[in-house]
Amino acid sequence: MLPAALAYFAIVFAVGFACGPIRVMWLEPNFGATTAVLMEIPILLMAMMFAARFVPRRLALPATVAMHLGMGLIALGLVLIADLGVGLWVRGQSLAEIGAYFLSTPGRIYSASLLLFGLMPVLVNRRGRGGGVAASTRP
Repeated sequence: MLPAALAYFAIVFAVGFACGPIRVMWLEPNFGATTAVLMEIPILLMAMMFAARFVPRRLALPATVAMHLGMGLIALGLVLIADLGVGLWVRGQSLAEIGAYFLSTPGRIYSASLLLFGLMPVLVNRRGRGGGVAASTRP
């Protein structure tokens, strides 16, 4: 589960890390913080959906809810740690500033995306666990 969580985290964090400067330096000044986050979220969701399906299959993670949920929650913890590090050391923010962001409208939108990030492996791998639509049978 840990290698899958690390890979899931790495893929999605890399996409977010690439989008972050575009959002902060170009989108936010031109469209405002809330619109900028709303423009970034679809890209992050696509990365989450891709990585949440690709990683368990590539690493042969057992197709159980517990394994997929564990993968997502461990990866979520890693994202929170990485976001804290980026805020403190890359952006030079204080802990109070980082906390205040999560209380703003863009921060609440981002928080919702984090919840989806943690749950995405469970959500997109239902079929692999037998929870998808049953295939039709021929007589």
